[in-house]
Amino acid sequence: MRRGSLPLPLLLLAAVAAVAATAVPAEPASTLSGPSRPVTVAIGDRGHAVDLPDTDPRVQRRVTGWAPEQVAVALSASPTSAWVSWITGDYQMGGAVEPLDPGAVGSVVRYGLAADALDHEATGESLVYSQLYPFEGLQNYTSGIIHHVRLQGLEPGTRYVYRCGDPAIPDAMSGVHAFRTMPAVGPGSYPGRIAVVGDLGLTYNTTSTVDHLVRNRPDLVLLLGDVCYANLYLTNGTGADCYSCAFAKSTPIHETYQPRWDYWGRYMEPVTSSIPMMVVEGNHEIEQQIHNRTFAAYSSRFAFPSEESGSSSPFYYSFDAGGIHFVMLASYADYSRSGAQYKWLEADLEKVDRSVTPWLIAGWHAPWYTTYKAHYREAECMRVEMEELLYAYGVDVVFTGHVHAYERSNRVFNYTLDACGPVHISVGDGGNREKMATAHADEAGHCPDPASTPDPFMGGRLCAANFTSGPAAGRFCWDRQPEYSAYRESSFGHGVLEVRNDTHALWRWHRNQDLHAANVAADEVYIVREPDKCLAKTARLLAY
Repeated sequence: MRRGSLPLPLLLLAAVAAVAATAVPAEPASTLSGPSRPVTVAIGDRGHAVDLPDTDPRVQRRVTGWAPEQVAVALSASPTSAWVSWITGDYQMGGAVEPLDPGAVGSVVRYGLAADALDHEATGESLVYSQLYPFEGLQNYTSGIIHHVRLQGLEPGTRYVYRCGDPAIPDAMSGVHAFRTMPAVGPGSYPGRIAVVGDLGLTYNTTSTVDHLVRNRPDLVLLLGDVCYANLYLTNGTGADCYSCAFAKSTPIHETYQPRWDYWGRYMEPVTSSIPMMVVEGNHEIEQQIHNRTFAAYSSRFAFPSEESGSSSPFYYSFDAGGIHFVMLASYADYSRSGAQYKWLEADLEKVDRSVTPWLIAGWHAPWYTTYKAHYREAECMRVEMEELLYAYGVDVVFTGHVHAYERSNRVFNYTLDACGPVHISVGDGGNREKMATAHADEAGHCPDPASTPDPFMGGRLCAANFTSGPAAGRFCWDRQPEYSAYRESSFGHGVLEVRNDTHALWRWHRNQDLHAANVAADEVYIVREPDKCLAKTARLLAY
Protein backbone atom coordinates (compact mmCIF):
# COMPACT_ATOMS: atom_id res chain seq x y z
CA MET A 1 0.00 0.00 0.00
CA ARG A 2 1.40 3.36 -1.02
CA ARG A 3 2.09 5.86 1.71
CA GLY A 4 -0.82 8.31 2.05
CA SER A 5 -3.37 5.97 0.45
CA LEU A 6 -6.32 4.34 2.25
CA PRO A 7 -7.60 0.75 2.18
CA LEU A 8 -10.56 0.21 -0.19
CA PRO A 9 -13.21 -0.05 2.58
CA LEU A 10 -12.08 3.24 4.04
CA LEU A 11 -12.07 4.83 0.58
CA LEU A 12 -15.67 3.69 0.08
CA LEU A 13 -16.69 5.08 3.45
CA ALA A 14 -15.01 8.39 2.65
CA ALA A 15 -16.79 8.55 -0.70
CA VAL A 16 -20.18 7.84 0.88
CA ALA A 17 -19.55 10.48 3.53
CA ALA A 18 -18.61 13.01 0.87
CA VAL A 19 -21.80 12.31 -1.12
CA ALA A 20 -23.91 12.55 2.03
CA ALA A 21 -22.30 15.84 2.92
CA THR A 22 -23.03 17.33 -0.50
CA ALA A 23 -26.63 16.00 -0.41
CA VAL A 24 -27.50 17.91 2.74
CA PRO A 25 -29.11 21.20 1.65
CA ALA A 26 -27.77 24.38 3.12
CA GLU A 27 -29.86 25.89 5.87
CA PRO A 28 -31.83 28.90 4.54
CA ALA A 29 -30.66 32.35 5.54
CA SER A 30 -32.40 34.07 8.43
CA THR A 31 -33.47 37.66 9.00
CA LEU A 32 -32.09 37.18 12.51
CA SER A 33 -28.62 37.45 10.98
CA GLY A 34 -29.31 40.97 9.80
CA PRO A 35 -29.81 42.32 6.29
CA SER A 36 -28.55 40.13 3.48
CA ARG A 37 -26.40 41.33 0.63
CA PRO A 38 -28.54 42.53 -2.31
CA VAL A 39 -28.81 40.01 -5.15
CA THR A 40 -30.09 40.58 -8.69
CA VAL A 41 -30.48 37.57 -10.98
CA ALA A 42 -29.75 38.31 -14.62
CA ILE A 43 -32.79 38.37 -16.88
CA GLY A 44 -33.16 35.20 -18.93
CA ASP A 45 -35.62 33.96 -21.52
CA ARG A 46 -39.02 33.98 -19.82
CA GLY A 47 -41.10 33.31 -22.91
CA HIS A 48 -44.23 35.26 -23.85
CA ALA A 49 -47.40 35.38 -21.79
CA VAL A 50 -49.80 34.00 -24.42
CA ASP A 51 -53.44 33.87 -23.34
CA LEU A 52 -55.44 30.67 -23.24
CA PRO A 53 -57.91 30.98 -26.13
CA ASP A 54 -61.66 30.69 -25.60
CA THR A 55 -61.51 27.37 -27.48
CA ASP A 56 -59.43 25.77 -24.73
CA PRO A 57 -61.66 23.12 -23.06
CA ARG A 58 -60.48 24.28 -19.64
CA VAL A 59 -62.23 27.64 -20.05
CA GLN A 60 -65.38 26.51 -21.85
CA ARG A 61 -68.69 26.02 -20.09
CA ARG A 62 -68.99 22.34 -19.16
CA VAL A 63 -72.36 22.39 -17.39
CA THR A 64 -75.92 22.76 -18.64
CA GLY A 65 -79.09 24.30 -17.28
CA TRP A 66 -78.81 25.57 -13.70
CA ALA A 67 -75.89 23.34 -12.75
CA PRO A 68 -73.26 25.30 -10.75
CA GLU A 69 -69.87 26.25 -12.18
CA GLN A 70 -66.91 28.38 -11.07
CA VAL A 71 -67.23 27.01 -7.52
CA ALA A 72 -64.95 28.74 -4.99
CA VAL A 73 -64.28 28.76 -1.25
CA ALA A 74 -63.15 31.79 0.75
CA LEU A 75 -62.45 32.27 4.45
CA SER A 76 -64.58 34.24 6.83
CA ALA A 77 -63.07 36.34 9.61
CA SER A 78 -62.58 33.30 11.86
CA PRO A 79 -61.93 29.58 11.24
CA THR A 80 -65.45 28.65 12.39
CA SER A 81 -67.05 29.95 9.20
CA ALA A 82 -66.34 30.03 5.47
CA TRP A 83 -67.89 31.22 2.20
CA VAL A 84 -68.90 29.09 -0.78
CA SER A 85 -69.55 30.87 -4.09
CA TRP A 86 -70.63 29.69 -7.55
CA ILE A 87 -72.41 30.75 -10.73
CA THR A 88 -75.54 29.33 -12.36
CA GLY A 89 -76.72 30.18 -15.84
CA ASP A 90 -74.59 31.63 -18.62
CA TYR A 91 -73.52 35.18 -19.35
CA GLN A 92 -74.89 37.27 -22.22
CA MET A 93 -73.06 39.58 -24.62
CA GLY A 94 -74.62 42.01 -27.07
CA GLY A 95 -75.89 45.49 -27.76
CA ALA A 96 -78.93 44.82 -25.59
CA VAL A 97 -78.79 42.27 -22.78
CA GLU A 98 -81.50 41.06 -20.40
CA PRO A 99 -80.17 40.20 -16.93
CA LEU A 100 -81.22 36.88 -15.43
CA ASP A 101 -83.50 36.90 -12.39
CA PRO A 102 -81.40 36.06 -9.30
CA GLY A 103 -84.54 34.70 -7.66
CA ALA A 104 -84.98 32.06 -10.35
CA VAL A 105 -82.67 29.62 -8.60
CA GLY A 106 -81.84 29.08 -4.93
CA SER A 107 -78.52 29.48 -3.11
CA VAL A 108 -78.03 26.35 -0.99
CA VAL A 109 -74.99 24.51 0.35
CA ARG A 110 -75.31 21.05 1.89
CA TYR A 111 -72.24 20.01 3.83
CA GLY A 112 -70.89 17.56 6.37
CA LEU A 113 -67.94 15.37 7.24
CA ALA A 114 -68.50 12.79 4.49
CA ALA A 115 -70.10 12.66 1.05
CA ASP A 116 -72.87 10.39 2.36
CA ALA A 117 -73.46 12.54 5.44
CA LEU A 118 -74.20 16.07 4.25
CA ASP A 119 -76.24 16.73 7.37
CA HIS A 120 -76.04 20.53 7.41
CA GLU A 121 -77.57 23.10 5.12
CA ALA A 122 -76.93 26.82 4.67
CA THR A 123 -78.61 29.35 2.41
CA GLY A 124 -77.32 32.65 1.09
CA GLU A 125 -77.81 35.41 -1.42
CA SER A 126 -77.51 35.77 -5.18
CA LEU A 127 -76.92 38.63 -7.59
CA VAL A 128 -76.28 39.55 -11.21
CA TYR A 129 -73.98 42.31 -12.41
CA SER A 130 -73.66 44.03 -15.77
CA GLN A 131 -70.84 45.79 -17.58
CA LEU A 132 -72.46 48.42 -19.80
CA TYR A 133 -71.06 50.83 -22.38
CA PRO A 134 -73.31 53.62 -23.74
CA PHE A 135 -71.61 53.77 -27.15
CA GLU A 136 -72.73 52.44 -30.51
CA GLY A 137 -70.80 49.36 -31.59
CA LEU A 138 -69.69 48.28 -28.11
CA GLN A 139 -71.14 45.08 -26.68
CA ASN A 140 -72.63 44.96 -23.21
CA TYR A 141 -72.34 42.07 -20.77
CA THR A 142 -74.50 40.61 -18.06
CA SER A 143 -73.34 37.78 -15.83
CA GLY A 144 -74.84 34.51 -14.81
CA ILE A 145 -76.37 34.34 -11.34
CA ILE A 146 -73.63 34.63 -8.70
CA HIS A 147 -74.26 32.93 -5.35
CA HIS A 148 -72.55 33.52 -2.00
CA VAL A 149 -73.37 31.34 1.02
CA ARG A 150 -71.71 31.60 4.41
CA LEU A 151 -71.26 28.39 6.40
CA GLN A 152 -71.17 28.93 10.17
CA GLY A 153 -70.52 26.83 13.24
CA LEU A 154 -67.66 24.93 11.60
CA GLU A 155 -64.94 23.12 13.51
CA PRO A 156 -61.42 24.53 12.97
CA GLY A 157 -58.86 22.36 11.20
CA THR A 158 -61.57 20.07 9.82
CA ARG A 159 -62.23 18.70 6.34
CA TYR A 160 -65.75 19.42 5.11
CA VAL A 161 -67.47 17.87 2.12
CA TYR A 162 -70.13 19.90 0.31
CA ARG A 163 -72.43 20.30 -2.65
CA CYS A 164 -73.90 23.61 -3.78
CA GLY A 165 -76.79 24.69 -5.97
CA ASP A 166 -80.59 24.43 -5.75
CA PRO A 167 -81.88 21.01 -4.59
CA ALA A 168 -85.42 21.99 -5.60
CA ILE A 169 -84.47 22.03 -9.29
CA PRO A 170 -83.49 18.80 -11.11
CA ASP A 171 -79.78 18.59 -11.99
CA ALA A 172 -79.09 21.93 -10.31
CA MET A 173 -76.64 20.70 -7.64
CA SER A 174 -72.88 20.53 -8.06
CA GLY A 175 -70.74 17.48 -7.72
CA VAL A 176 -69.05 16.73 -4.41
CA HIS A 177 -66.25 19.08 -3.33
CA ALA A 178 -64.22 19.33 -0.13
CA PHE A 179 -62.14 21.91 1.71
CA ARG A 180 -60.41 22.21 5.07
CA THR A 181 -61.04 24.99 7.58
CA MET A 182 -58.14 26.92 9.08
CA PRO A 183 -56.62 25.88 12.44
CA ALA A 184 -58.13 27.27 15.62
CA VAL A 185 -57.12 30.82 16.49
CA GLY A 186 -54.23 30.80 18.92
CA PRO A 187 -50.44 30.61 19.24
CA GLY A 188 -48.76 27.44 18.06
CA SER A 189 -51.58 26.74 15.60
CA TYR A 190 -50.80 27.49 11.95
CA PRO A 191 -51.81 26.51 8.42
CA GLY A 192 -49.30 24.15 6.85
CA ARG A 193 -48.57 26.17 3.69
CA ILE A 194 -49.82 29.52 2.45
CA ALA A 195 -49.34 30.08 -1.27
CA VAL A 196 -48.92 33.71 -2.35
CA VAL A 197 -49.30 34.89 -5.94
CA GLY A 198 -50.15 38.09 -7.77
CA ASP A 199 -51.09 39.20 -11.28
CA LEU A 200 -52.12 35.69 -12.24
CA GLY A 201 -53.96 36.26 -15.51
CA LEU A 202 -54.99 33.41 -17.79
CA THR A 203 -51.97 32.59 -19.93
CA TYR A 204 -49.95 29.46 -20.56
CA ASN A 205 -47.55 30.84 -17.96
CA THR A 206 -50.54 30.93 -15.59
CA THR A 207 -51.07 27.22 -16.13
CA SER A 208 -47.44 26.53 -15.18
CA THR A 209 -47.77 28.69 -12.06
CA VAL A 210 -51.01 27.01 -10.98
CA ASP A 211 -49.63 23.51 -11.62
CA HIS A 212 -46.56 24.35 -9.55
CA LEU A 213 -48.65 25.92 -6.80
CA VAL A 214 -50.92 22.87 -6.54
CA ARG A 215 -47.90 20.56 -6.31
CA ASN A 216 -46.84 22.49 -3.21
CA ARG A 217 -50.15 21.50 -1.53
CA PRO A 218 -51.16 24.82 0.04
CA ASP A 219 -53.86 25.13 2.68
CA LEU A 220 -54.62 28.74 1.70
CA VAL A 221 -53.97 30.95 -1.32
CA LEU A 222 -53.52 34.74 -1.27
CA LEU A 223 -54.16 36.37 -4.67
CA LEU A 224 -52.87 39.94 -4.58
CA GLY A 225 -54.86 41.53 -7.38
CA ASP A 226 -54.91 41.62 -11.19
CA VAL A 227 -56.95 38.48 -11.60
CA CYS A 228 -57.82 37.85 -15.27
CA TYR A 229 -56.85 40.99 -17.25
CA ALA A 230 -60.26 41.31 -18.92
CA ASN A 231 -59.50 45.00 -19.47
CA LEU A 232 -56.80 44.19 -22.02
CA TYR A 233 -59.57 43.23 -24.44
CA LEU A 234 -62.17 45.11 -26.48
CA THR A 235 -65.79 44.03 -26.12
CA ASN A 236 -65.47 42.10 -29.40
CA GLY A 237 -62.84 39.86 -27.80
CA THR A 238 -59.81 41.40 -29.50
CA GLY A 239 -56.87 41.60 -27.11
CA ALA A 240 -53.43 43.17 -26.95
CA ASP A 241 -50.38 43.08 -24.69
CA CYS A 242 -50.74 46.78 -24.06
CA TYR A 243 -54.28 48.13 -24.25
CA SER A 244 -53.26 51.79 -24.13
CA CYS A 245 -50.73 51.21 -26.92
CA ALA A 246 -53.16 49.42 -29.23
CA PHE A 247 -56.61 50.83 -28.52
CA ALA A 248 -56.45 54.02 -26.46
CA LYS A 249 -57.06 56.38 -29.40
CA SER A 250 -59.62 54.22 -31.17
CA THR A 251 -62.12 53.44 -28.41
CA PRO A 252 -64.46 55.88 -26.65
CA ILE A 253 -64.02 54.25 -23.23
CA HIS A 254 -61.56 51.75 -21.77
CA GLU A 255 -63.83 48.79 -22.47
CA THR A 256 -63.30 45.26 -21.15
CA TYR A 257 -64.19 41.76 -22.32
CA GLN A 258 -66.00 40.28 -19.32
CA PRO A 259 -66.16 36.65 -20.54
CA ARG A 260 -62.46 36.45 -19.57
CA TRP A 261 -63.70 36.47 -15.97
CA ASP A 262 -65.84 33.40 -16.67
CA TYR A 263 -62.95 31.69 -18.44
CA TRP A 264 -60.75 32.33 -15.42
CA GLY A 265 -63.37 31.05 -12.97
CA ARG A 266 -63.79 27.84 -14.94
CA TYR A 267 -60.09 27.22 -15.29
CA MET A 268 -59.46 27.85 -11.59
CA GLU A 269 -62.41 25.82 -10.23
CA PRO A 270 -60.36 22.68 -9.43
CA VAL A 271 -58.23 24.89 -7.17
CA THR A 272 -60.75 27.36 -5.77
CA SER A 273 -63.37 24.69 -4.96
CA SER A 274 -60.98 22.89 -2.60
CA ILE A 275 -58.43 25.47 -1.40
CA PRO A 276 -59.69 28.73 0.19
CA MET A 277 -58.52 31.73 -1.84
CA MET A 278 -58.46 35.29 -0.51
CA VAL A 279 -58.40 38.03 -3.15
CA VAL A 280 -57.69 41.75 -3.04
CA GLU A 281 -58.26 44.21 -5.89
CA GLY A 282 -55.66 45.36 -8.42
CA ASN A 283 -55.65 48.10 -11.03
CA HIS A 284 -56.89 45.70 -13.73
CA GLU A 285 -60.08 45.24 -11.70
CA ILE A 286 -61.07 48.92 -11.93
CA GLU A 287 -62.98 48.36 -15.20
CA GLN A 288 -64.86 51.62 -15.62
CA GLN A 289 -68.28 51.46 -17.26
CA ILE A 290 -71.47 53.54 -17.57
CA HIS A 291 -72.06 56.19 -14.89
CA ASN A 292 -68.36 55.89 -13.93
CA ARG A 293 -69.07 52.65 -12.08
CA THR A 294 -65.94 50.62 -11.32
CA PHE A 295 -64.93 47.23 -9.83
CA ALA A 296 -68.29 45.60 -10.68
CA ALA A 297 -66.83 42.19 -11.53
CA TYR A 298 -64.43 42.11 -8.58
CA SER A 299 -67.07 43.20 -6.05
CA SER A 300 -69.66 40.73 -7.37
CA ARG A 301 -67.71 37.56 -8.07
CA PHE A 302 -65.77 37.09 -4.84
CA ALA A 303 -66.90 36.69 -1.25
CA PHE A 304 -65.07 38.81 1.32
CA PRO A 305 -65.18 38.73 5.14
CA SER A 306 -65.71 42.49 5.13
CA GLU A 307 -68.78 42.70 7.33
CA GLU A 308 -67.44 40.05 9.71
CA SER A 309 -64.23 42.05 10.18
CA GLY A 310 -65.96 45.41 10.67
CA SER A 311 -65.25 46.74 7.18
CA SER A 312 -67.86 48.39 4.99
CA SER A 313 -65.93 47.68 1.80
CA PRO A 314 -64.89 44.66 -0.30
CA PHE A 315 -61.53 46.39 -0.85
CA TYR A 316 -60.18 45.94 2.67
CA TYR A 317 -60.87 43.34 5.34
CA SER A 318 -59.13 41.06 7.84
CA PHE A 319 -59.28 37.46 8.95
CA ASP A 320 -57.55 35.00 11.28
CA ALA A 321 -55.91 31.71 10.33
CA GLY A 322 -54.56 29.98 13.42
CA GLY A 323 -52.01 32.29 15.04
CA ILE A 324 -51.92 34.69 12.07
CA HIS A 325 -53.95 37.86 11.69
CA PHE A 326 -54.18 38.90 8.03
CA VAL A 327 -54.98 42.46 6.97
CA MET A 328 -55.86 42.96 3.30
CA LEU A 329 -55.73 46.59 2.14
CA ALA A 330 -56.75 48.59 -0.93
CA SER A 331 -54.29 50.35 -3.19
CA TYR A 332 -57.17 51.76 -5.26
CA ALA A 333 -59.49 53.17 -2.60
CA ASP A 334 -58.97 56.21 -0.39
CA TYR A 335 -56.14 55.46 2.05
CA SER A 336 -55.72 58.96 3.50
CA ARG A 337 -55.56 59.26 7.28
CA SER A 338 -58.95 60.93 7.34
CA GLY A 339 -60.55 58.22 5.18
CA ALA A 340 -62.67 55.19 6.03
CA GLN A 341 -59.98 52.62 5.17
CA TYR A 342 -57.37 54.15 7.47
CA LYS A 343 -59.84 54.46 10.33
CA TRP A 344 -60.92 50.84 9.86
CA LEU A 345 -57.29 49.69 9.76
CA GLU A 346 -56.45 51.58 12.94
CA ALA A 347 -59.41 50.02 14.77
CA ASP A 348 -58.64 46.54 13.44
CA LEU A 349 -54.98 46.67 14.48
CA GLU A 350 -55.88 47.98 17.91
CA LYS A 351 -57.97 44.84 18.53
CA VAL A 352 -55.16 42.41 17.62
CA ASP A 353 -53.83 40.46 20.63
CA ARG A 354 -50.31 39.30 19.77
CA SER A 355 -50.43 36.70 22.54
CA VAL A 356 -53.29 35.07 20.59
CA THR A 357 -52.21 35.79 16.99
CA PRO A 358 -48.44 36.38 17.20
CA TRP A 359 -48.05 36.89 13.44
CA LEU A 360 -49.41 39.98 11.71
CA ILE A 361 -49.33 39.83 7.90
CA ALA A 362 -50.59 42.46 5.46
CA GLY A 363 -51.32 42.31 1.75
CA TRP A 364 -52.32 44.69 -1.04
CA HIS A 365 -51.60 45.15 -4.74
CA ALA A 366 -49.14 47.99 -5.48
CA PRO A 367 -45.79 47.63 -3.65
CA TRP A 368 -44.22 50.37 -1.55
CA TYR A 369 -40.73 48.93 -1.93
CA THR A 370 -39.82 48.04 -5.49
CA THR A 371 -36.57 48.78 -7.28
CA TYR A 372 -37.82 47.94 -10.77
CA LYS A 373 -38.34 50.61 -13.38
CA ALA A 374 -41.96 49.52 -13.83
CA HIS A 375 -44.26 51.16 -11.24
CA TYR A 376 -41.33 52.65 -9.33
CA ARG A 377 -42.72 54.40 -6.22
CA GLU A 378 -46.14 54.51 -7.82
CA ALA A 379 -47.70 53.74 -4.43
CA GLU A 380 -45.57 56.26 -2.53
CA CYS A 381 -48.55 58.28 -1.34
CA MET A 382 -50.11 55.19 0.21
CA ARG A 383 -46.82 54.44 1.94
CA VAL A 384 -46.60 57.96 3.33
CA GLU A 385 -50.11 57.68 4.76
CA MET A 386 -50.02 54.15 6.19
CA GLU A 387 -46.49 52.89 6.77
CA GLU A 388 -46.02 54.38 10.23
CA LEU A 389 -49.27 52.82 11.45
CA LEU A 390 -48.31 49.34 10.25
CA TYR A 391 -44.83 49.74 11.75
CA ALA A 392 -46.26 50.91 15.08
CA TYR A 393 -48.32 47.73 15.38
CA GLY A 394 -45.40 45.51 14.38
CA VAL A 395 -46.49 44.06 11.04
CA ASP A 396 -44.14 41.17 10.25
CA VAL A 397 -44.56 40.60 6.51
CA VAL A 398 -46.12 42.55 3.63
CA PHE A 399 -47.15 40.81 0.39
CA THR A 400 -47.84 42.77 -2.82
CA GLY A 401 -48.03 42.26 -6.58
CA HIS A 402 -48.37 44.73 -9.50
CA VAL A 403 -44.74 44.66 -10.65
CA HIS A 404 -44.47 41.66 -12.97
CA ALA A 405 -41.39 40.28 -11.32
CA TYR A 406 -40.23 38.99 -7.95
CA GLU A 407 -38.53 40.99 -5.21
CA ARG A 408 -37.91 40.48 -1.49
CA SER A 409 -36.69 43.23 0.79
CA ASN A 410 -34.65 43.15 3.94
CA ARG A 411 -36.46 44.45 6.99
CA VAL A 412 -37.16 48.09 6.17
CA PHE A 413 -39.00 51.17 7.39
CA ASN A 414 -39.06 54.53 5.61
CA TYR A 415 -36.42 53.35 3.11
CA THR A 416 -34.02 52.62 5.95
CA LEU A 417 -32.85 49.21 7.15
CA ASP A 418 -34.67 48.54 10.40
CA ALA A 419 -34.48 45.27 12.33
CA CYS A 420 -38.09 45.75 13.44
CA GLY A 421 -39.52 46.73 10.08
CA PRO A 422 -41.53 44.25 7.99
CA VAL A 423 -40.15 42.18 5.15
CA HIS A 424 -41.79 43.34 1.91
CA ILE A 425 -42.29 40.65 -0.74
CA SER A 426 -43.60 41.42 -4.23
CA VAL A 427 -44.92 38.43 -6.20
CA GLY A 428 -46.57 40.03 -9.24
CA ASP A 429 -45.07 37.30 -11.41
CA GLY A 430 -47.98 34.86 -11.52
CA GLY A 431 -48.27 34.57 -15.29
CA ASN A 432 -49.79 37.91 -16.19
CA ARG A 433 -50.84 39.24 -19.58
CA GLU A 434 -48.52 42.24 -19.87
CA LYS A 435 -44.77 42.40 -20.37
CA MET A 436 -42.49 41.52 -17.47
CA ALA A 437 -40.69 44.19 -15.50
CA THR A 438 -36.97 44.80 -15.88
CA ALA A 439 -34.32 46.06 -13.53
CA HIS A 440 -32.67 48.33 -16.06
CA ALA A 441 -32.50 52.10 -16.52
CA ASP A 442 -34.24 53.76 -19.44
CA GLU A 443 -32.44 54.58 -22.67
CA ALA A 444 -30.89 57.71 -21.18
CA GLY A 445 -29.69 55.80 -18.12
CA HIS A 446 -31.91 57.82 -15.79
CA CYS A 447 -34.50 56.74 -13.27
CA PRO A 448 -38.04 58.03 -13.92
CA ASP A 449 -39.32 60.90 -11.83
CA PRO A 450 -42.01 59.32 -9.64
CA ALA A 451 -43.45 62.72 -8.80
CA SER A 452 -44.38 63.26 -12.45
CA THR A 453 -47.56 61.17 -12.17
CA PRO A 454 -50.33 62.41 -9.86
CA ASP A 455 -51.89 59.94 -7.48
CA PRO A 456 -55.58 59.56 -8.45
CA PHE A 457 -56.63 58.50 -4.97
CA MET A 458 -55.11 61.45 -3.14
CA GLY A 459 -56.88 64.19 -5.06
CA GLY A 460 -53.92 64.71 -7.39
CA ARG A 461 -51.45 65.39 -4.58
CA LEU A 462 -47.98 64.32 -5.71
CA CYS A 463 -46.19 63.76 -2.38
CA ALA A 464 -43.27 65.34 -4.24
CA ALA A 465 -41.35 66.30 -1.11
CA ASN A 466 -41.01 62.65 -0.25
CA PHE A 467 -39.06 62.04 -3.44
CA THR A 468 -36.64 64.94 -3.28
CA SER A 469 -35.17 64.93 0.19
CA GLY A 470 -34.34 62.73 3.15
CA PRO A 471 -34.18 58.92 3.14
CA ALA A 472 -36.78 58.71 0.33
CA ALA A 473 -34.72 60.74 -2.12
CA GLY A 474 -34.32 57.81 -4.55
CA ARG A 475 -30.83 58.67 -5.84
CA PHE A 476 -30.05 55.16 -7.05
CA CYS A 477 -30.67 53.59 -10.43
CA TRP A 478 -31.47 50.03 -11.40
CA ASP A 479 -27.90 48.81 -11.80
CA ARG A 480 -27.21 50.01 -8.26
CA GLN A 481 -29.50 47.90 -6.09
CA PRO A 482 -30.30 49.61 -2.77
CA GLU A 483 -29.40 47.89 0.47
CA TYR A 484 -33.03 47.41 1.48
CA SER A 485 -33.57 45.15 -1.57
CA ALA A 486 -32.42 41.61 -0.76
CA TYR A 487 -33.31 39.62 -3.88
CA ARG A 488 -34.91 40.39 -7.25
CA GLU A 489 -35.53 38.32 -10.37
CA SER A 490 -37.81 38.72 -13.39
CA SER A 491 -39.19 35.20 -13.65
CA PHE A 492 -42.71 33.81 -13.42
CA GLY A 493 -43.52 31.98 -10.21
CA HIS A 494 -45.24 31.95 -6.82
CA GLY A 495 -44.26 31.85 -3.16
CA VAL A 496 -45.07 29.65 -0.18
CA LEU A 497 -45.02 30.74 3.46
CA GLU A 498 -44.74 28.08 6.17
CA VAL A 499 -45.18 29.48 9.66
CA ARG A 500 -43.31 27.01 11.84
CA ASN A 501 -44.00 28.52 15.27
CA ASP A 502 -44.67 31.84 17.01
CA THR A 503 -41.35 33.35 15.91
CA HIS A 504 -40.13 31.50 12.80
CA ALA A 505 -41.61 31.31 9.29
CA LEU A 506 -39.96 29.87 6.19
CA TRP A 507 -40.52 31.82 2.95
CA ARG A 508 -39.73 30.09 -0.36
CA TRP A 509 -40.15 31.52 -3.85
CA HIS A 510 -40.56 29.00 -6.68
CA ARG A 511 -39.81 29.82 -10.31
CA ASN A 512 -41.90 28.23 -13.05
CA GLN A 513 -38.79 26.96 -14.81
CA ASP A 514 -38.09 24.82 -11.75
CA LEU A 515 -41.52 23.16 -11.92
CA HIS A 516 -40.20 19.63 -12.38
CA ALA A 517 -37.29 19.93 -9.96
CA ALA A 518 -38.26 18.47 -6.61
CA ASN A 519 -38.37 20.86 -3.67
CA VAL A 520 -36.40 23.62 -5.40
CA ALA A 521 -36.70 27.26 -4.32
CA ALA A 522 -34.92 30.10 -6.10
CA ASP A 523 -35.11 32.28 -2.99
CA GLU A 524 -35.69 31.17 0.58
CA VAL A 525 -35.29 32.75 3.98
CA TYR A 526 -36.42 32.29 7.54
CA ILE A 527 -38.38 35.34 8.65
CA VAL A 528 -37.84 35.56 12.39
CA ARG A 529 -39.89 37.67 14.78
CA GLU A 530 -38.26 39.30 17.79
CA PRO A 531 -41.31 40.41 19.78
CA ASP A 532 -39.48 41.19 23.01
CA LYS A 533 -37.28 43.69 21.21
CA CYS A 534 -39.53 45.02 18.49
CA LEU A 535 -43.06 45.30 19.81
CA ALA A 536 -41.97 47.60 22.62
CA LYS A 537 -39.92 49.70 20.20
CA THR A 538 -42.56 50.05 17.47
CA ALA A 539 -45.40 50.63 19.92
CA ARG A 540 -43.71 53.81 21.13
CA LEU A 541 -44.96 55.48 17.95
CA LEU A 542 -48.52 55.05 19.18
CA ALA A 543 -47.80 57.28 22.14
CA TYR A 544 -47.27 60.30 19.90
